[in-house]
Amino acid sequence: MEWYFVGIGGALLTTFGFVPQIIKMHRTKSARDISPATLLQYSAGTVLWALYGYHIGDSIVIAANVISFIIMVVAIIQYNSYSRNRCA
Repeated sequence: MEWYFVGIGGALLTTFGFVPQIIKMHRTKSARDISPATLLQYSAGTVLWALYGYHIGDSIVIAANVISFIIMVVAIIQYNSYSRNRCA
């Protein structure tokens, strides 16, 4: 049962790991140091992990990665918005 909590802890840390970057982009209104490849790769990874979680029937894996994907969509929207502002 202890490993269950280790898994939850890891899921929480990785799920919300990109939130500080989103906050920084929002505060600075800049995405200058963000790689779009990283955003897309991480997003694709969360989709694959969620599919894997569905396949094995693990609700923690599914939930963590669906939430991660939503967070990454926010990051991609911010990236697109702030990158356009820089070029204007």
